[in-house]
Amino acid sequence: MVSRNGRHQYRTFLDCEVRVTQRKQRGPDRRTMLMASTGGLVAGAFRGLTAEANVSGSGGGRAKSTILFFLCGGASHIDMWDMKPQAPLEYRGPFRPIATSSPEIELCEHLPLLARQAHRFSLIRSVGASVNTNDHHAGYYFNLTGHVPDVTFRTQGNDRRPYPDDWPYMGCVVAAKRPAHPSLPNAISLPHMPSRKPYTRPGQFAARLGLQFDPLYLQSTRENPLSFSAPALEILAGSSPERISARSQLLTALDDARRDLDLSLAAGTFDKQQERAFALLASAASTDAFDVTRESEATRHRYGETVNGMSLLLARRLVEAEVPFITVFWLGHGINSPLAKKCRSAGSWDTHGNNFNCLKDDLLPEFDQCFSALVEDLADRNLLDQTTLLVTSEMGRQPKIGDRRSGGVEGAGRDHWTHLLTNLVAGGGIRGGQVYGSSDRYAEYPAEKPVTPAHVAHTVYHAMGITDLQAIDAQNRPWQLLDEGYPLVELF
Repeated sequence: MVSRNGRHQYRTFLDCEVRVTQRKQRGPDRRTMLMASTGGLVAGAFRGLTAEANVSGSGGGRAKSTILFFLCGGASHIDMWDMKPQAPLEYRGPFRPIATSSPEIELCEHLPLLARQAHRFSLIRSVGASVNTNDHHAGYYFNLTGHVPDVTFRTQGNDRRPYPDDWPYMGCVVAAKRPAHPSLPNAISLPHMPSRKPYTRPGQFAARLGLQFDPLYLQSTRENPLSFSAPALEILAGSSPERISARSQLLTALDDARRDLDLSLAAGTFDKQQERAFALLASAASTDAFDVTRESEATRHRYGETVNGMSLLLARRLVEAEVPFITVFWLGHGINSPLAKKCRSAGSWDTHGNNFNCLKDDLLPEFDQCFSALVEDLADRNLLDQTTLLVTSEMGRQPKIGDRRSGGVEGAGRDHWTHLLTNLVAGGGIRGGQVYGSSDRYAEYPAEKPVTPAHVAHTVYHAMGITDLQAIDAQNRPWQLLDEGYPLVELF
C-alpha cells in the first residue's frame, strides 16, 4: 500500500548513490566535453564487444531497429497517460480521459489521433525513477542509461557534465552489440543534442564504451524543419562532393581534430575512424536517408511539417535503412520563445506554469499528430513488428497542481517529479493494447508491478535480441553493462 506522504519503496532510490564510487569534485576540462560530442569520429578506450546480437526467447529478438522518442523537459504523466479522474481536482486537473482502440487503455482527451492507434502500443505506468536532485540532469541519465545517478549529480547539480567513465546510453549499447551498418552509423540522434552547452545532459553518449559507439548527431531547426545536417561530418565546410572525395583534405582535417582533442590513442584505431568518416561523407546512402524532401507532400503533411514531425519521419527512413538505434530528442521553442514565457520553462515539456494551456494549445497537438503518424506509418509499411518504439522523458510532473516557482496554485503549473513516469512501448514483438503496472490513486508513486528505467532498458535489449551485456576493457577485464533489472517479458 502506498501512502500519500510518499513512504514508498521507490524512495530507496534516494540512497542508492552510496553504491557508486564518488568521482572527483571538479568539472571536466575542454577535452572531456569535446570527447563527449564528436559524434563517434574518435576511438574510445574500450574494446572487445561482441558484435553479434543474440536472439532470445519469450517473444524478443524481432526488432531490427529501435526509435526512442524522448520528450525533453519532463512530460506530465498524469495529464497524458495515467489520468486519475476520481482524484481530487487539485490533482486531476481539467483534462478528461477518452476511450481508445484498446479496451485497456484510456488517454487524455487531447490525444485523439493517438487514441486510434492504442491497439498497437502498450503503456508501462509504474516506472519509478526517483533521484535525490529531482531534476533534469539526473533524470536524463537514469532513463537513458538504466543506471542510478551517482553522487556527483547531487554535488554538482546543473554543473554536472558528461564524463568519459559514465555508464553508456542504451542506444550506444545497441550500437556496440550490433554488426556495423555498411554505410551509416549504428546509432543516430536528432534533431539536437540536449541541452545548451556547457550544460549538455549526461547519459546520451557511449562514455566508457568508447567514442566509436557514440551517436551521430543530425541537427535541424524549427525554422527549417526539412533540412538535417551532420556537423560531425561537415569537416570541409562548403565543400562539394567532388572536393570531399579528395582524401588528403579529409585526412588533414581529421588530423587537426586529433591534435585539438589531444587524445592519446593508437594510430590504427584513429585511422579506422578516419575511414568511417570518409565513407559517411562520400556515401550516397547517407544523403538519401537524411533527405525527408524525398517523401510525398501527403506523408509530410500527415506527420506535420514541424521539426519534431520531420524528425520522426526521418527516423522512419532510417528504420527503412536498417539503422539499429535512432533517438529523437523533442526540440522545444527555445528559452526566449513565447511558449517558454507562457509555460515558465525553456520551451519544451517543463511546464512549471500554465501547465494545462501549454499542453492543450501547444505540446499535445504537435505530439499527437507526429507520433500517431509514426505508429500508423510503420504499421502500414509492415515495419512495426521489426521496430521497437519507446516514448519516455526524464521525469513526470508533480501530481498536486501548483509550483511555488510560478505562483503556486494560481500559476497552474506542475513541478518536477522523478518518482513516477509512464513509458509507451510498441513493436518489436510487444503486444499492443495493454497496460503494465499501475500507480497509486494520486499518480505519485508506483503501486502494482513497480519497475525502474533499468527494466525498460532491458526490455529494449530483449526486443532487439541482445542478451549478452558483457564488455571487455582495455586490460581484457570483463564488465557488465547493466546488472540491475530484467526484461518485462510479459509485454511480449
